[in-house]
Amino acid sequence: MSKNPHPQVLFLDFDGVLHPDAVFHTSKGLQLRSEGQLFMWAPLLVQALADQPQVSIVLSTSWVRQFGYHRARKYLPEAIQHRVIGATWHSTMARNWADQSWWDGASRYEQISRHAARARLSDWLAIDDDTASWPVDAGHHLLPCDGRLGLSQPGCIDSLRAWLGGQ
Repeated sequence: MSKNPHPQVLFLDFDGVLHPDAVFHTSKGLQLRSEGQLFMWAPLLVQALADQPQVSIVLSTSWVRQFGYHRARKYLPEAIQHRVIGATWHSTMARNWADQSWWDGASRYEQISRHAARARLSDWLAIDDDTASWPVDAGHHLLPCDGRLGLSQPGCIDSLRAWLGGQ
Protein backbone atom coordinates (compact mmCIF):
# COMPACT_ATOMS: atom_id res chain seq x y z
CA MET A 1 0.00 0.00 0.00
CA SER A 2 1.26 3.45 -0.87
CA LYS A 3 2.19 5.85 1.91
CA ASN A 4 1.42 8.85 -0.29
CA PRO A 5 -1.93 8.43 -2.12
CA HIS A 6 -2.12 11.81 -3.93
CA PRO A 7 -1.07 11.96 -7.61
CA GLN A 8 2.63 12.40 -8.30
CA VAL A 9 4.40 12.91 -11.62
CA LEU A 10 7.92 11.89 -12.57
CA PHE A 11 9.58 13.66 -15.49
CA LEU A 12 11.85 10.97 -16.88
CA ASP A 13 14.95 11.33 -19.00
CA PHE A 14 16.44 8.19 -20.57
CA ASP A 15 20.10 8.92 -21.33
CA GLY A 16 22.13 9.30 -18.16
CA VAL A 17 19.24 7.98 -16.04
CA LEU A 18 18.13 4.56 -17.34
CA HIS A 19 21.50 3.82 -18.97
CA PRO A 20 24.78 5.76 -19.36
CA ASP A 21 24.68 8.98 -21.36
CA ALA A 22 26.58 7.42 -24.26
CA VAL A 23 23.87 6.47 -26.77
CA PHE A 24 24.39 7.09 -30.46
CA HIS A 25 22.06 6.62 -33.43
CA THR A 26 24.03 4.83 -36.14
CA SER A 27 23.21 3.07 -39.41
CA LYS A 28 23.03 -0.12 -37.31
CA GLY A 29 20.48 1.45 -34.94
CA LEU A 30 20.92 2.66 -31.39
CA GLN A 31 24.26 1.84 -29.81
CA LEU A 32 25.41 2.31 -26.24
CA ARG A 33 29.10 3.19 -26.38
CA SER A 34 29.71 2.34 -22.78
CA GLU A 35 29.71 -0.79 -20.65
CA GLY A 36 26.29 -2.29 -20.16
CA GLN A 37 23.14 -2.15 -22.24
CA LEU A 38 20.32 0.22 -23.06
CA PHE A 39 17.82 0.60 -20.20
CA MET A 40 20.01 -1.43 -17.86
CA TRP A 41 18.86 0.60 -14.83
CA ALA A 42 15.16 0.64 -15.75
CA PRO A 43 14.46 -2.32 -13.42
CA LEU A 44 15.47 -0.08 -10.49
CA LEU A 45 12.72 2.35 -11.47
CA VAL A 46 10.20 -0.45 -12.00
CA GLN A 47 10.95 -1.79 -8.53
CA ALA A 48 10.73 1.65 -6.88
CA LEU A 49 7.33 2.27 -8.49
CA ALA A 50 5.93 -1.22 -7.91
CA ASP A 51 3.69 -0.29 -4.98
CA GLN A 52 3.16 3.36 -5.93
CA PRO A 53 0.02 3.42 -8.11
CA GLN A 54 -0.38 7.20 -7.74
CA VAL A 55 2.77 7.90 -9.79
CA SER A 56 2.53 8.84 -13.47
CA ILE A 57 5.42 9.48 -15.86
CA VAL A 58 6.00 12.30 -18.34
CA LEU A 59 8.83 11.70 -20.78
CA SER A 60 11.38 14.50 -20.75
CA THR A 61 13.82 12.77 -23.04
CA SER A 62 15.08 13.77 -26.47
CA TRP A 63 13.99 10.30 -27.60
CA VAL A 64 10.43 11.62 -27.99
CA ARG A 65 11.53 14.26 -30.46
CA GLN A 66 13.76 11.80 -32.33
CA PHE A 67 11.47 8.74 -32.42
CA GLY A 68 8.02 10.02 -31.53
CA TYR A 69 6.05 9.65 -28.33
CA HIS A 70 4.64 6.15 -28.87
CA ARG A 71 7.93 4.63 -30.00
CA ALA A 72 9.88 6.27 -27.17
CA ARG A 73 7.36 4.97 -24.61
CA LYS A 74 7.70 1.44 -25.98
CA TYR A 75 11.40 1.41 -25.11
CA LEU A 76 10.43 1.37 -21.42
CA PRO A 77 9.73 -1.91 -19.63
CA GLU A 78 6.12 -3.01 -20.07
CA ALA A 79 5.63 -2.83 -16.31
CA ILE A 80 5.73 0.99 -16.43
CA GLN A 81 4.63 1.88 -19.97
CA HIS A 82 1.03 2.34 -18.78
CA ARG A 83 2.18 5.04 -16.34
CA VAL A 84 3.36 7.33 -19.16
CA ILE A 85 0.78 10.10 -19.59
CA GLY A 86 2.65 12.48 -21.87
CA ALA A 87 5.89 14.13 -22.86
CA THR A 88 7.43 17.57 -22.66
CA TRP A 89 7.87 17.45 -26.46
CA HIS A 90 4.91 16.70 -28.70
CA SER A 91 4.56 16.45 -32.46
CA THR A 92 2.57 19.68 -32.80
CA MET A 93 5.72 21.54 -31.77
CA ALA A 94 7.36 20.44 -35.00
CA ARG A 95 4.53 22.05 -36.98
CA ASN A 96 4.47 25.25 -34.94
CA TRP A 97 7.72 27.12 -35.59
CA ALA A 98 7.35 29.30 -32.49
CA ASP A 99 7.22 26.27 -30.20
CA GLN A 100 10.06 24.52 -31.99
CA SER A 101 12.37 27.52 -31.83
CA TRP A 102 11.52 28.03 -28.15
CA TRP A 103 12.22 24.36 -27.49
CA ASP A 104 15.58 24.44 -29.27
CA GLY A 105 16.83 27.20 -26.99
CA ALA A 106 15.18 26.05 -23.76
CA SER A 107 17.03 24.32 -20.96
CA ARG A 108 15.73 20.99 -19.69
CA TYR A 109 14.46 22.81 -16.60
CA GLU A 110 12.51 25.28 -18.77
CA GLN A 111 11.00 22.45 -20.83
CA ILE A 112 9.90 20.56 -17.72
CA SER A 113 8.69 23.56 -15.70
CA ARG A 114 6.68 24.80 -18.69
CA HIS A 115 4.93 21.44 -18.93
CA ALA A 116 4.35 21.29 -15.17
CA ALA A 117 2.86 24.80 -15.15
CA ARG A 118 0.59 24.11 -18.12
CA ALA A 119 -0.63 20.88 -16.51
CA ARG A 120 -0.95 22.61 -13.11
CA LEU A 121 1.13 19.95 -11.40
CA SER A 122 1.92 20.43 -7.75
CA ASP A 123 3.80 17.25 -6.84
CA TRP A 124 6.40 16.46 -9.45
CA LEU A 125 10.00 15.39 -9.67
CA ALA A 126 12.43 15.34 -12.60
CA ILE A 127 14.99 12.55 -12.77
CA ASP A 128 17.72 13.86 -15.02
CA ASP A 129 21.43 14.16 -15.60
CA ASP A 130 21.03 17.55 -17.30
CA THR A 131 21.13 19.86 -14.28
CA ALA A 132 23.17 22.78 -15.64
CA SER A 133 20.46 25.44 -15.62
CA TRP A 134 18.31 24.15 -12.78
CA PRO A 135 17.59 27.02 -10.36
CA VAL A 136 18.50 26.51 -6.73
CA ASP A 137 14.98 27.43 -5.58
CA ALA A 138 13.54 24.62 -7.73
CA GLY A 139 16.03 22.01 -6.53
CA HIS A 140 13.33 20.15 -4.59
CA HIS A 141 11.86 19.15 -7.97
CA LEU A 142 15.10 17.57 -9.20
CA LEU A 143 16.67 14.19 -8.57
CA PRO A 144 20.05 14.64 -10.26
CA CYS A 145 21.89 11.66 -11.70
CA ASP A 146 25.48 11.31 -12.74
CA GLY A 147 25.24 10.62 -16.48
CA ARG A 148 27.66 7.71 -16.16
CA LEU A 149 25.75 6.03 -13.30
CA GLY A 150 22.11 7.07 -13.70
CA LEU A 151 19.75 5.43 -11.24
CA SER A 152 22.56 3.12 -10.09
CA GLN A 153 24.31 6.12 -8.50
CA PRO A 154 24.58 5.53 -4.74
CA GLY A 155 21.69 7.20 -2.93
CA CYS A 156 19.66 7.94 -6.07
CA ILE A 157 16.99 5.27 -5.59
CA ASP A 158 16.85 6.03 -1.85
CA SER A 159 16.12 9.68 -2.68
CA LEU A 160 13.43 8.63 -5.14
CA ARG A 161 11.82 6.35 -2.55
CA ALA A 162 11.87 9.18 0.00
CA TRP A 163 10.04 11.47 -2.45
CA LEU A 164 7.57 8.71 -3.33
CA GLY A 165 6.83 8.13 0.33
CA GLY A 166 6.40 11.82 1.03
CA GLN A 167 9.20 11.76 3.60
